[in-house]
Amino acid sequence: MDYVIKLGYEGISWYSVCEVIKKAGLATHSLEDTERAFKHSYISVFIFHNDLLIGTGRALSDGVYQAAIYDIAVLPEYQKKGIGKIIMDELEKNLIGTNIILYANPSAESFYKKLGYSKMLTGMAKFVNNDSMRTKGFIQ
Repeated sequence: MDYVIKLGYEGISWYSVCEVIKKAGLATHSLEDTERAFKHSYISVFIFHNDLLIGTGRALSDGVYQAAIYDIAVLPEYQKKGIGKIIMDELEKNLIGTNIILYANPSAESFYKKLGYSKMLTGMAKFVNNDSMRTKGFIQ
């Protein structure tokens, strides 16, 4: 299949972004908050099949030595076809020389391990809703 990779957010439908994130099972936010989060990111990646948005990803970074990856989401019908890897490759190309952290849905840990990521032993988190994140397996 031919996929189109788009960096940046010009012409992006934030409704479509929210739908991809929701269908992929990630935490959802309002259209306005989603748009603001992506626009304030260091880099945003969107993958299209024809005109359909099928995948998203973004990274925050100081551009020097630290970066964090968020919102790696692929429509369920396009999962296991290399789309997530394409998104991660595009993000990493723009984060060369930086340490990269991410937090993943526990069910996606094996995907990130295949890409060379390791579980952190020293990570800490403070979430808006700690109880929910604990129930979902993100924190102890």
